[in-house]
Amino acid sequence: MNRVVRNFRSLALSTVISLTAASAAWSADFVAKIGHLESAQQSRHIHLEKVAALVAERTNGAVEFQLFPQGQLGQQREMTEGVQLGTLEATVAPAAFLGGFNPLVSILDIPFLLPEDAEAAQAIRGGAFGDALCDSFSTRGVVCLTLWPNGKKHFTSSRPLASVDDFAGQKFRVMDSNILIEQFNALGASAIALPFGELYTALQTGVVDAQENPLDTIQRMKYYEVQKHLVISDHGAMEDVVLFNPAFWNSLPEEHQTVIVEAFEEVIPELIAHKDEAVKAALEEITASGIDIREMTAEEKEAFREKMYPATREAFLSRTGDEGKALIEVYEREYEALAQ
Repeated sequence: MNRVVRNFRSLALSTVISLTAASAAWSADFVAKIGHLESAQQSRHIHLEKVAALVAERTNGAVEFQLFPQGQLGQQREMTEGVQLGTLEATVAPAAFLGGFNPLVSILDIPFLLPEDAEAAQAIRGGAFGDALCDSFSTRGVVCLTLWPNGKKHFTSSRPLASVDDFAGQKFRVMDSNILIEQFNALGASAIALPFGELYTALQTGVVDAQENPLDTIQRMKYYEVQKHLVISDHGAMEDVVLFNPAFWNSLPEEHQTVIVEAFEEVIPELIAHKDEAVKAALEEITASGIDIREMTAEEKEAFREKMYPATREAFLSRTGDEGKALIEVYEREYEALAQ
């Protein structure tokens, strides 16, 4: 069965499930439509299904989640605005898509923000820093429940990346983020903001030399076909933000709110493991292509962080003022405590 047919059938099945759930909505006291951008086969959706099942079970069917993957309810900006306006109950959004909506979330663009160890990273994500970042959404007309991990970014290039010095002079494609631009400026590289859909051609034609993305994105988008070098760096955190409409959220009894938050947090270890398996499979395909692959050492990562963190920290603070200063102070206390 070819990929197009499989994807069509998966999308059709997901739609049927959603429609079936909608037809039975009379039996639930609270029904939440949740939209997101990933396909039904990817980690985010699979674990949203697990959350939905846990919530239905633990509320005795009083709360029902209807899931709409793959942009069925619009692009991320439309879904975020829908949650804000109340035309959509919830969305699970990539943090990188929310910087214009809440500039404080762009702190997650800072390279090497989270520790490499999964438990240490979760301690920051699920601790005072994660709470403070989530709280910042309350003044933007939405309720943030938690952060969900969605992998790490790595570097690829058509030119060697054998050391930090090799980055100088290279042109990297980035998302439109002043923090990411400063990330590469700190290495002596230049950063060019290009739409995601233009990246393959830009790499192929030499408009840019290099890029950063998670391994499963590099594999899925076939960037390794037009790149010669991959550095497994884990330098950029890819985080999702779970957002609910305030009116819907406040209509829920407190015990239901507790069940929902706990369900989202309970599946995080499974979500991480599932994403790790997807990344492992992606790396196997990339390796088979013959591309040059190397893994950064812990010492290299620390050297990169020392170069990149000060510049990106200042870029974040210049955009977020006192709110950003307060948030980054929380982060640095948490990070330093874990380092001891």
